[in-house]
Amino acid sequence: MAATTHIVSNQVPPLTGYDVFGTDRALTEAVQRHTPPELLAEVRGELGELGRAAGSAQVQEWGAQANANPPVLRSHDRYGHRIDEVEFHPAWHRLLGHAVGAGLTGAWGRPAGHLRRAAGFLVWTQAEAGHGCPLSMTHASVPALRTDPELAAEWEPLLTSAVYEQGLRPAARKAGALLGMGMTEKQGGTDVRANTTRAEPLAAAGEYLLTGHKWFCSAPMSDGFLVLAQAPGGLTCFLLPRVLPDGTRNPFAIQRLKDKLGNRSNASAEVEFDGSWARRVGEEGRGVRTIIGMVAATRLDCVVGSAALMRQAVAQAIHHCTYRSAFGGVLVEKPLMRNVLADLALESEAATVLAMRLAAAYDDGSESERAFLRIAVPAAKYWVTKRCTPVVGEALECLGGNGYVEESGMPRLLREAPLNSIWEGAGNVQALDVLRALQREPMALNAFLQEVGRARGADHRLDRAIRDMLTELADLDGIEARARRLAERMALVLQGSLLVRWAPPEVADAFCASRLGGDRGAAFGTLPHTLDLASVVERARPVAH
Repeated sequence: MAATTHIVSNQVPPLTGYDVFGTDRALTEAVQRHTPPELLAEVRGELGELGRAAGSAQVQEWGAQANANPPVLRSHDRYGHRIDEVEFHPAWHRLLGHAVGAGLTGAWGRPAGHLRRAAGFLVWTQAEAGHGCPLSMTHASVPALRTDPELAAEWEPLLTSAVYEQGLRPAARKAGALLGMGMTEKQGGTDVRANTTRAEPLAAAGEYLLTGHKWFCSAPMSDGFLVLAQAPGGLTCFLLPRVLPDGTRNPFAIQRLKDKLGNRSNASAEVEFDGSWARRVGEEGRGVRTIIGMVAATRLDCVVGSAALMRQAVAQAIHHCTYRSAFGGVLVEKPLMRNVLADLALESEAATVLAMRLAAAYDDGSESERAFLRIAVPAAKYWVTKRCTPVVGEALECLGGNGYVEESGMPRLLREAPLNSIWEGAGNVQALDVLRALQREPMALNAFLQEVGRARGADHRLDRAIRDMLTELADLDGIEARARRLAERMALVLQGSLLVRWAPPEVADAFCASRLGGDRGAAFGTLPHTLDLASVVERARPVAH
């Protein structure tokens, strides 16, 4: 019976065996645009290699395995000794090892390091997003450590190494190390100044014993952690190693692992310090200022990570609709489906172009670019991460019931999508940070306006949006309650200005018409039908062009 009736037809082949980097035109063009010409061949070569690996059946299987086999806490060994270790599936280690080997923790001091690392992060995390957490924290910890030259000299070569060594040993005995962080506590959350963890100074300069708890500690098997604690001089930043230099374990009691909505492959823990040895990073009482460089870098990774999730979701949706037939033709040729796919593709490209522009600003490092980042990063973090969940949800719907099934991979993307909006400060925190930059750092607004002003005169809808934004900036009445709206408007204007300058005319036109011109409904798939939607969809199709 089954042999004659169970005929499989009109099913979509898996999107596998492709170059995740090379088939992403928005990303490849951004890399070419921002990379110095003398480095372009090298950068494209390394990203192409990473992209082919990310799109391979083997790496996709690793991602599925890591997600399906979440980490397990081993609090004690068989004899009753407390060990506080987390056991990961081998696929997790393979993914993490490949990422470290590809330089995804080694941006600092490397030519075009932030751009090539951000592009690689966008490519590689499409295979599996959970292991991006230790990659991001390790990369972002370098600015904080550089406030102490001695610590930086000791740790930075290990953190930027291309060698991944799992297992708990003194960092000095390893060829590469990873760092996590422990900032938030039960009573404070984002309000880290409410932290109660105590830091008692020892006789040796810069050494302390920490006692307290951390409500969220990501990647607890890392070699060390940047943490905040209350020293005699106020809230201070510390580097707390998992294993002490003599090989003994630092007191680091993992009370439990969080049971999270998504990000299942990554361990997030509640931990207790009980006389745990740590070294001060920066001055006493200057913990927030010391850690702010790390926060800015991880916020950029939230933007990049959300752009990666969007890109993978849109690629899967367009791939499905290219092969799936219904009502007498393939879905991608149906006008309404084409409208949905084009709308999703616009959101994905805008996120990618913005993320790469921010990464290039890090590489530039000039005073004006640093000022631009001060306001552009929180605005981008607010808006791009907010757009991720609806984009992934709509892309899932393009697959119909097949998208709601775990084997499609789309549910994993959807569960992951809200994370970047929450991590490193949720929406209100980002919007208020935009206000803080506007009020305290006039150079930031000037740099932002110079950036968007480079596209003035190219599109009348963008010009009008810039004028409206300036009007809103001039009205300080009830500004805090309007902070989200302002952050959204600034992010959209910035995205529009970048697309007008660099994207094909059909992409820029569709973005400005729908995002800046007001000709758009509340849902995806409501673009003006007179636009060149077929070209927008074709540009985003995950095949070699």
